[in-house]
Amino acid sequence: MIEIKNIEKSFGDTQVLKGISTIFETGKTNLIIGQSGSGKTVLLKSLLGIHTPDKGTISFDGRIYSELNSNEKRALRTEIGMVFQGSALFDSMTVEENVGFPLTMFSNKTKDEIKERVDFVLKRVNLIDANSKKPSEISGGMQKRVAIARAIVNNPKYLFCDEPNSGLDPKTAIVIDNLIKEITEEYNITTVINTHDMNSVMEIGQKIIFLKEGILAWEGTKKDIFKTDNEAIVDFVYSSNLFKKIRKAQNKEDK
Repeated sequence: MIEIKNIEKSFGDTQVLKGISTIFETGKTNLIIGQSGSGKTVLLKSLLGIHTPDKGTISFDGRIYSELNSNEKRALRTEIGMVFQGSALFDSMTVEENVGFPLTMFSNKTKDEIKERVDFVLKRVNLIDANSKKPSEISGGMQKRVAIARAIVNNPKYLFCDEPNSGLDPKTAIVIDNLIKEITEEYNITTVINTHDMNSVMEIGQKIIFLKEGILAWEGTKKDIFKTDNEAIVDFVYSSNLFKKIRKAQNKEDK
């Protein structure tokens, strides 16, 4: 579980985060949504320790990040996996080397142990016979799978995903969404996903927070979205006629 309390963050005279408090639950896919400039990326970077909040606290299963010493912060970082927006794979490395990189850098495992673990997570994300290929030799969807495998290779307690479906076709995006959800539940990870993809919200939104101009304007589940009267989230989610029709149909079904 990750709990944030009254987080504020400014850059110069511009306040980006304005007293945000919420809980990201363990074993669930927790989504951060909002328009560009709403504070999503700054919040994610604050959770990762890249930005230091001006006020408020961020705690990881009771450990307040700002109160940890350097060794404790380093230990916490080994419990974190990250899937970057563009996959961020090393072009010069093979798939196997990319996935094994965190273990090479941050563990004392032998080469054989690393190979065994890499093979295991690649199989878990349904990538077989791709170990020796370079990122340029595989599809965008496969690259995302490699990025997920690398993020979970060190058995993280916390998984952060920044726009994991960026650049993917809708069908592949659903596959990646479901893979992240499956892994989250299977390994009981606290997963936080920064996304603008409303298909992801409707597919795997077990806990959703909606930011508007640096304020937490709404939170709930994908089912709650169909029932809420909160104008901010309704305007954001149902800006397309498709989702308006889905909401209308869902409300009729509930009645």
